[in-house]
Amino acid sequence: MVEVSSFKQLSSLGLNRNQMAWRAAQDIEDGSHVNLGIGIPEKVAEFVEEGKTVCYHTENGILGFGPTPDEGACDPELINAGKRPVSMTPGCSFFNQADSFAMMRGGHINRCLLGAMQVSARGDLANWITNDPKAIPAVGGAMDLVAGVKNIGVLTEHVTRDGQPKLVTQCTYPLTGVGVITRIYTNLAVIDIGDNGFIVREIVEGLSVEQLQQFTGAPLLLPEDGVKTLFTPDL
Repeated sequence: MVEVSSFKQLSSLGLNRNQMAWRAAQDIEDGSHVNLGIGIPEKVAEFVEEGKTVCYHTENGILGFGPTPDEGACDPELINAGKRPVSMTPGCSFFNQADSFAMMRGGHINRCLLGAMQVSARGDLANWITNDPKAIPAVGGAMDLVAGVKNIGVLTEHVTRDGQPKLVTQCTYPLTGVGVITRIYTNLAVIDIGDNGFIVREIVEGLSVEQLQQFTGAPLLLPEDGVKTLFTPDL
């Protein structure tokens, strides 16, 4: 194992954002209706296995949109909720925002991947504001998504820029949802939420569970079948 005494040393061991998105993409089932949050989650669509049929939804009222078009081919009026250009595909549909949120709250979206500021050991999510009085609230559609989607994952760096754990025993930021997260993809590990807390499923090569624990704000549990090594392609 590599000696890790500072969170800054994690950058040499951890996945980059493309690799994090690739790993999350491997769990998306064929035929799913999926909502991808702003930031790292948006990249997931780029790495879904060829041949899978996935219908992407965005809160501003599009179902079945395609990838970002080539430069020069973008329609400025055709964007997702993160303001990124998207393309139309056969069968793509447009609707008002009320219908879009009804799809989310009504349980019609199979899977959602969001960013996070904090995730607790019982699956609570905080991703819309910190305790900084100067912070600008950014709820978006996350509260509606966590209210209606059964399978919700998080993609996030394992620690903040100043080395504070994002995976904690109890969130200290205002919550987006209570007990809603099922799986977390970080730059260091894949972690499930179990009945008794965080369960480490996969960990990057060169990092031990004990070292991972140093940068996690809650106890880590090990599955009976052992922890797998988290391998990704060079991206």
